[in-house]
Amino acid sequence: MDDAATKALELIEELERTENRNKIKYLYAKLAEDGHEGGPYGWQHKWHNAGADSPERAIIAGNRTGKTRTAGAEVAIHLTGIYPEWWKGRRFKQPNKWIVAGPTNELTRDVCQQMLFGDMMEGVKEPNGEGWVPKSCIGEFSFRQCGVQNVLDSVRVKHVTGGWSEVAFKSYEQGNVKFQGVSRDGVWLDEEPTDSTIFTECQTRVLDRKGLIIFSRTPLFGMSDIIRHFISGGDGIFYSTATWEESPHLNKVERDRLYMSYPEHERATRAKGVPMMGSGGVYTVADEEIMCDPFEIPSYYRRIVGIDFGIDHPAAAAWIAFDADTDVIYVTDCYKKSGETALYHANAISQRGDWIPVAWPHDGMVRDKGGGVALKDQYMQHGCNMLPESARYDDYKGGGQSREPITIEILERMRTGRFKVFRHLHEWFEEKRMLHRKDGRIVPEKDDIESATRYAVMSLRYATSDEEENAPRQEYQDFSQYDPLADFSRSIYT
Repeated sequence: MDDAATKALELIEELERTENRNKIKYLYAKLAEDGHEGGPYGWQHKWHNAGADSPERAIIAGNRTGKTRTAGAEVAIHLTGIYPEWWKGRRFKQPNKWIVAGPTNELTRDVCQQMLFGDMMEGVKEPNGEGWVPKSCIGEFSFRQCGVQNVLDSVRVKHVTGGWSEVAFKSYEQGNVKFQGVSRDGVWLDEEPTDSTIFTECQTRVLDRKGLIIFSRTPLFGMSDIIRHFISGGDGIFYSTATWEESPHLNKVERDRLYMSYPEHERATRAKGVPMMGSGGVYTVADEEIMCDPFEIPSYYRRIVGIDFGIDHPAAAAWIAFDADTDVIYVTDCYKKSGETALYHANAISQRGDWIPVAWPHDGMVRDKGGGVALKDQYMQHGCNMLPESARYDDYKGGGQSREPITIEILERMRTGRFKVFRHLHEWFEEKRMLHRKDGRIVPEKDDIESATRYAVMSLRYATSDEEENAPRQEYQDFSQYDPLADFSRSIYT
């Protein structure tokens, strides 16, 4: 074989190796729900796409759920400009600059650096391209002298436009000063800095470029200021949770074994990403104790749906089915959507059963500024079977209702096996996990579906079954002249 043929063969082999190493293309090209092995799961897909409207995003998740993998994939996608076809999140049309940081130099190297550029074992002289960034895209790089081997300081990454993106690695142990004075398109913080000013400094670094902040964390140290920042939400802030149940790559037998081996107070955090809130949690019952497999709802179960209108937050709904014989409530479906009209929400609700009574909160009497029609009337006009009055404990006392009594009732039902939730309702469980108290009071944030559930349970006395709804109706009879004693008097005097 001549030199030209040899070089050609070597080039083909190198191209094949490059393609095989390009995880963005062969792993992230298609979604897992489409049957593509290695593609992002539903929660990852949603989290990536939220970047279009939310410059600050967090993954507050359990251990080994894929939170770091997800954050690393996004950074690599931006650095290279290799966006999957399904991508609806933020796009950079030009090379971009990032800061990536972890708690220590060693952890930054072993987690973030490895995720992006591959393992930098002792003796390795350069990034091997076995991370998210393809070998063919890795340009100039430099190491940092910090007493730990093979810690990258900065790496240039080839962007699809032909220019060069750049990523700089830092650690929280360097202090907030090392994060000052630069402008960046994005920052990825893996785990939480002990100095919260590092986070605010990073927010400042992306301000002029309208950049991104990405935060990935298992909240082992409770409801910190940064986690509260994301959970509390606000304009441009988004977070996602991920549990072992939502991570099919984990072996169920092994994860169950590991779950039981953790100290009890760590289990919810390790497996679900629930901040260690101690007594601060509202529904202090493990998800597994109230989960049940979905089943076809018997026609004699009584049904009702609660809604939260979402005037300044997402609109939500929760459907419950009540087995009066066993006194068990089942949450069978839920819905949450922001940025849509009453017509859109009403259609989504009525399509699931326009005969099902709809419980609603007292703010449904708020009138639309344009047409002057109350919210509950708008839903009714669009096909929802709205109850005549807003949800309330007492038929004669309307208006705002205290949330504590119904919350305590639901919690007691959970503890006694009389409140179950279909296990696939991930958004319902996400709100349940994050609902917490501060200074003894429930924090009313990110509780849209939970609120809808409370209204449904509060109005359970108005629930009706499919059998009752479809039973033949008695024809109307005029009883105005009926004397109930006439037959009785004839029987004893004749």
